[in-house]
Amino acid sequence: MKKKLNCILLIDDDAATNFLSNIIIGEAECTLHIKTRQTAKDALNYISDSSDTIDMAGAMPYPDLIFLDINMPSMDGWEFLGKYKELTNKPHHIPIIIMLSSSVDPNDKLKALNIPEVSDIHSKPMTPEIINSIIIKYFPSYVE
Repeated sequence: MKKKLNCILLIDDDAATNFLSNIIIGEAECTLHIKTRQTAKDALNYISDSSDTIDMAGAMPYPDLIFLDINMPSMDGWEFLGKYKELTNKPHHIPIIIMLSSSVDPNDKLKALNIPEVSDIHSKPMTPEIINSIIIKYFPSYVE
């Protein structure tokens, strides 16, 4: 990698999935920060409170890349996207949002790809191939 993303945000209610995703992203060495939120509401609060400031002590870095689960209790990925659109304090850059799902429903993929904020959808679990393909596709200047 020439340079690293400032932050990747994982939004998933499953602790095991988050653990595995953290390991795979960490091994890819593609980001300075990996942040995890287990509810969509906590993720929205994180995004609202984060900033573009890089490496400021105690800062909550604004994500360059978001991995979003579809099926979560209380507020699912679809509802998250609706609330995300309403945020008014977003920094100048817009993160790439990738939905991750264990759903086999082809309608989920069609629905996701028809939402402008969603760049792509992948099946769980996260793999090295998935993270590498996303970096190459959406952050080509970060690849050696």
